[in-house]
Amino acid sequence: MRENGAPYWRPRRVVEALGGSRAARLGSSAADPPLVAPARRTPRPRRHFTAHLGFEADGPDQARELAVAYAEALGLLRPELALGAAALSPADAWHRAERLFCGAVGPDGERCADVAGHPGFHHAAGPGGLGWGEGDG
Repeated sequence: MRENGAPYWRPRRVVEALGGSRAARLGSSAADPPLVAPARRTPRPRRHFTAHLGFEADGPDQARELAVAYAEALGLLRPELALGAAALSPADAWHRAERLFCGAVGPDGERCADVAGHPGFHHAAGPGGLGWGEGDG
């Protein structure tokens, strides 16, 4: 019974796993169970992250114009960016963030790509994008 303890069996299993056993030398069959179990944890779903860009401006109006220009330029370079989520805040007060783009939902599920608070119709992104809404009246 002395050889039946854990210190005896663990090294033997390791030797067999590394190919030192007789079965490994003769070639193991495909019916052998795998030595390593698959991961139990499911992979995390993709998450959204925010990039904060710092820049200087003379006032809130110029800061809004620059932020819209930066967001639109990044949107042209990287179409996968979510421009509707772009916001502007003072550097020391992120809790006072204001949306840069309208984001109103249209009849086809598209979102308005104009700046927040724009007058007139809403317009979907891209040239010839769908227009909807009350218009100028």
